[in-house]
Amino acid sequence: MSASVLPHLPGFMDVLLKRRSVTVKDMKGPGPGKEELAQILEAGWRVPDHGKLGPWRFVVFEGDARAEFGKVLAEIFAKQEPKADKKRISIEAERFTRAPVVVAVISTAADHPKIPKWEQRMSAGAACQNMLVAAAALGLAAQWLTEWYAFDKDVHKALGMKKGERVAGFIYLGSADEKPEERARPPLDERVSYWKA
Repeated sequence: MSASVLPHLPGFMDVLLKRRSVTVKDMKGPGPGKEELAQILEAGWRVPDHGKLGPWRFVVFEGDARAEFGKVLAEIFAKQEPKADKKRISIEAERFTRAPVVVAVISTAADHPKIPKWEQRMSAGAACQNMLVAAAALGLAAQWLTEWYAFDKDVHKALGMKKGERVAGFIYLGSADEKPEERARPPLDERVSYWKA
């Protein structure tokens, strides 16, 4: 993405080194506009992809679709947890309304004679990360979540997923009043080694 496309961006390394997730509980509107969302999706599309398979697809939830899909989640949850009270079921119904836009990243990894499924799934993970970085570059808040509904077969059916497909993550997009605090990370020098013969 060139500076001419997004002239207001700080240096790209600065974006990478300072990127932080914003929890959905701290998100609000506005979400990405049409052009910003297109750029975020394109960033997700431009990932390493051995064999040019494109082993992922995106399902976007915005506007009323978020609440409509929330109803689906609540129905599935209530069916699976018959003892759940109304308050808990309403929490499930509000999952996708916590942010202005939610993007489901679906891994479509399949058997291939040369390319392992593992590599294909990592490509879907890279798509998620690229979307987070793109959102940060645009000054937006973003979080990559899975939660129970990423692994539920009834939810998969509602998403139109085929056999073998998996949810790599749900990317929540919006705005935040404050930048998130830096969190503790493992010391980098403990995670890096240099191989020698």
